[in-house]
Amino acid sequence: MSRTLYQLDGCPYCEKVADRLDELDVEYESIWVDALHSDRDEVKRVSGQRGVPVLVDDEYGVTMAESERILEFAEQTYA
Repeated sequence: MSRTLYQLDGCPYCEKVADRLDELDVEYESIWVDALHSDRDEVKRVSGQRGVPVLVDDEYGVTMAESERILEFAEQTYA
């Protein structure tokens, strides 16, 4: 899969991003992260920080955090 969305169950920002990607029919793999920031080593490894959501799109060569940035990228790229 060329797209991965790191998200946390119950996170409204993650849900907003996932909902919009679904509306745009974007295929992606979800990786559900631990609620404890200290246990988010994989997120830290790919993005340099532990917050979610994080979108990794290998096709476009981007890794980004913060829901508003991800939504803006999705609108410009996938819509």
